[in-house]
Amino acid sequence: MPEAVHLGSGKVRELYALDDDRLLLVASDRISTFDVVLPTPIPDKGRVLTGLSAFWFARTRELVPNHLVRLRDDGRSLECRRLEMLPIELVVRGYLAGSGWRDYLETGATSGHELPRGLREADRLPEPIVTPATKAESGHDLNISEAEAAELCGADRYETARAAALELYRYALAHALEAGIVVADTKFEFGVDPAGAVVLGDEALTPDSSRFWPADEYRPGGTQASFDKQFVRDFCERTGWDKTDPGPELPADVVGGTRARYVEAFERLTGCSFDRYIVNPEVVL
Repeated sequence: MPEAVHLGSGKVRELYALDDDRLLLVASDRISTFDVVLPTPIPDKGRVLTGLSAFWFARTRELVPNHLVRLRDDGRSLECRRLEMLPIELVVRGYLAGSGWRDYLETGATSGHELPRGLREADRLPEPIVTPATKAESGHDLNISEAEAAELCGADRYETARAAALELYRYALAHALEAGIVVADTKFEFGVDPAGAVVLGDEALTPDSSRFWPADEYRPGGTQASFDKQFVRDFCERTGWDKTDPGPELPADVVGGTRARYVEAFERLTGCSFDRYIVNPEVVL
C-alpha cells in the first residue's frame, strides 16, 4: 500500500492515512472477546465487517451523514473522510441483554435509565435507550451516564449524536426484522467533520458491533442463539479463561461456526451471496 501511511492498529482494523482528508480502514480477520484479541483469526471476517458497514452506510446516508468515501475492490478496505472522533461510544439497546441485563439485575437500571420491573433477559424494551461508554485504549470500556457523555462531548454534539444513533437503530431494526434478524443492540461511533457536522464513523451494524439474533428462534427469558461473536464468547467462558491477555486458541469447529454465523448475517441483511460480494464488493452499495 505505497500511497498510505500506517497510523495504528486497533483490535480488528489497521488505520492508514491516504492524505490530509482521507483515511483507509482495513478490516483484518482478527477477533476479540472481552477486549482481548484472540490468537486465532476467523477467515473472511474482515470482509463481512467491511461489506456490511458499506451496505448500511449506503442506505442510511440520507438519515445521518457518514464517513464513507469508497469501498475498495479487496472487499475489506474503506476509504473514509477524516473526522475528529467523539471520545465515547453510543450503544443503542432495544432489548435487555449483555451488560444492560447485568446492570438491571443489580440495580433495576442501566446507565441511568430506570427500567420497568419484572423484565426478563432478552425482553424487548418499551423504547430503545442509549447507553454511552468510554472508549478504552486497553482493557474494558466503561459504561457511563448520558449526563457524563454530554459533558465529555459537549451537550449539543452529544444530543445530535444521540438522536442520530436512535434513528439509525430504528431503521436497522425494521430492515433486519424483515430479513429474519433481531438487532438486540448495537454500538455507534461519531465524529465531527471540518464544517462542524456530526458524522457516523468507524463501522456500522456488524456482528462485531451488534447483537444479532435469529428472529424465528427468539424466546425472551434467557440467552439467545446469535449471528455475532457470542458463539466465541461462550466458548471462551467454558475454558475457564481469566479474560486477560493472551486469550485461548479457538478450535476448528468454533472458527468454522463463527464464520458461518457471520456470513449468514451478511447474506440475510444484504440480500446477496457472500461469494458474489467477494467477486464484486460493489453489489452491497
